[in-house]
This record gives sequence, C-alpha cells and structure tokens, in this order.
Amino acid sequence: MNQNVNQHTSLAAFAAPFAEPAGSPIRELFPYLSRPGMISLAGGYPSPSLFDAEGLAQAAQQAMTQGSATLQYSATEGLPELREALALQAQERGMQATAADILVTTGSQQAFDLLVRVLVEPGDTVLVEVPAYPATLQALRLAQARILPIPMDEHGLQTEALAELLAALPAAQRPKLLYSVPNFSNPRGTLLTGERRAALVQLALQYGFWVVEDDPYGELRFDDVSGLPETMPATVRGTGQRLAEAGHNPVVYLSSLSKTVAPALRVGWMLADAPLLRRCTVAKQTADLCTSALTQMVAACYLQSGRYPATVQRARQEYQRRMQALVQGLSTGPDSGIRCSRPAGGMFVWAELDRSIHPQKLFDAAVAQGVIYVPGKAFYPADPDLHTLRMSFAAPEVAQIEQAVERLRTAVQQSR
Repeated sequence: MNQNVNQHTSLAAFAAPFAEPAGSPIRELFPYLSRPGMISLAGGYPSPSLFDAEGLAQAAQQAMTQGSATLQYSATEGLPELREALALQAQERGMQATAADILVTTGSQQAFDLLVRVLVEPGDTVLVEVPAYPATLQALRLAQARILPIPMDEHGLQTEALAELLAALPAAQRPKLLYSVPNFSNPRGTLLTGERRAALVQLALQYGFWVVEDDPYGELRFDDVSGLPETMPATVRGTGQRLAEAGHNPVVYLSSLSKTVAPALRVGWMLADAPLLRRCTVAKQTADLCTSALTQMVAACYLQSGRYPATVQRARQEYQRRMQALVQGLSTGPDSGIRCSRPAGGMFVWAELDRSIHPQKLFDAAVAQGVIYVPGKAFYPADPDLHTLRMSFAAPEVAQIEQAVERLRTAVQQSR
C-alpha cells in the first residue's frame, strides 16, 4: 500500500491550466437529459428531423467510389474537392476566396483552438463579446489568456464601448484577438449591423489585433422579422477585404457544416490570409494530422450534389416556426416572469428573469417540472448576470416547445 502511494505522489504534476480544470458548463447538464420525459432547451443541437439522410447516404455511396484515397491520410489543409466547394460557399457569402485560402478543420471549434495555440500566450489580452459562447471562454481560460468583455446590445457587439476600452488600454496590454459571432450570435441571436462591422475592422487595423468571425449560423436567417434589414450585411471578413484594400485583412473567418448539414461530419473550416493559415496548418499537424478524408469526401459530394440550398431553406422555415412558438409562448398569456427578444436567426433565444425570481430555485424547479435550459452564468468570463438564461428552440418539435413553456411557467411560480 505504501509503495503504491509513493509511486502515485512521485508522478509529475499536471500542467497548471489542467490542475483543476472546469468542464463545459453545457456538457455538464447532460445527466439531466436522461431523465424520462425531459424536454431540453439547453444544447444547441440541430433538429434530427431536418437531416437530409437520403442525400448524405447518396453522398457517402459516391465517396466510396472515389478510390482508396478516401480511406487514406490526406493533406492537412484538406481534400482539394472540399476546399473548392467551401471556397464557392465563401464567394456566395461575399468573400474573395480560393481553395488555397481554406483550411479544413475537425469542426469549427478546432479552428478556434488552432488560432489560440498560434496567437495567444499566457497573459495575453483577448477580447470577447459578452454574453459569449462558453466553449470559447473555456479555450481561452486553458490558454491562460486575460479575457476582457465587450458588451452587446440588440444590434450585437457595441463597437463604441470597444473603442473606449482600446483607447484606455496601455500599449503592452493591447489585445491579440477579438472573438465575435456577428450573425445570429450564440447566445443572444443578434445580427451585427453593417456600420458596426466596418467600425470593428477599422479598430482592428488601428490597434493591430485579429478579429475571429465565427459564423456557424449565418445561413439560418429568418424571414419577415421586424426591424431587420432586407439584405444581410457583408461578412466581417468581406468588410475587411474592402477596408484593408491591398493590405493585411485582420479578419479570420470560421464556419461549419454542423448546424446546416450534420454535426457528425465534424467538418469546419478557416478562411484566413496565408501567413496565419500556414501556422494554423502546422498546429493542426500536431493535433490530428488531418480531418477524416472519408467525411471530407462525403461533405464534398453532398455540396456538389446541389441538395444543400434546399436543406438550408427547410431549416430556416422550420426553425422560424419553432422560434415563434417559444417567443410567443413566453410573451403571451399570464406573466411568465421571463422576458426575451425575437432573434433574427440562428438557434437561440436569450432571456432575462424578473428580479423577484431566484435563479437557482428556478433552475431546480424547471428540472423537477421536466424542462432544462442553460443558466446565463455560463456565458460570462466574470461577474455574470445571474438573472439571464439561454434557450435553444432547434431540437424540440413545436408541440414540445409549447409544453416546455407551460412547464417553465409552473417553475416560475414555484421560484418567485
């Protein structure tokens, strides 16, 4: 026994960021999902009913006819067929892009992780819009970055507040990068205005930091939402191309097929200028060498099949129905104690609680009633607003959403 103890205590210590690491606050809600009858408004899962299983089966069959290369290691940058297809997508979204500008990654989360590895050293300043995507905060904490929040409003990241912060920071504390989800943000569902996109690029050029534009939801725009412009603003990277002219574009564009095709493909990508893309490619070589050639070929065949636009259109229409069921359910009838705004697109509704409601009591009561959401504290690097929460309307059907609203009403009454 003593020998075993001595052997254990002689092991090398964990690296400092992993000595007492905090797990994903959303993933830690998973045990609740196994309870019978639980309706989840928590994880941002796309609806299984919208997966084009037939089209993906055809793409998989076609991929298997492409020869042994589909089952072999591939170039770290990605298969040429997929990079070409993704470059066409980028062009349709208003960006200049060729296959050489794209790095295929194992989900867009890996793309961000590569950027953090390449750009951020312990103590470096990183800016995040707040409320922020929790996995981003988790990656930055593990990198031992100094995280500074930039507030948001109904029009996205507040660039005036960003300008004030940058002007006040000493030169030695200027940020390495800023992370933003400008299109239908996670968790707020906001759409960054064209004016703010231009201001963000100008500030990045002035102060010398990278803007990470994470865009997994950009194609999930809703129709006829009051107050929205008729057309989408240009991507932040597209704005960067225009404002930077022939010089350095400070915007790195990330996207994914997880929310529009299928998460199981684990296909994401990065669009960036050559010097940064090359360094992220080297970082990927030490992570997973290459994204699965088989899933890349399936994705390429699917995009080439012509089925993708109809798949996205079905998702837009169905998610809008589900969003309306959730927002209208919370805003009509008896006072629910939960206030939310109608998102412009994406998968999420951000809500505020009446101050008479105890946040932890509400969560416990909601779980007891059979409905779960993500408490707002998960989306703040520090000083969270506890009277907030995020709900996803993507996975449950409309009838389930209506039932979830009734359960939430009951939980609110129990927790006032």
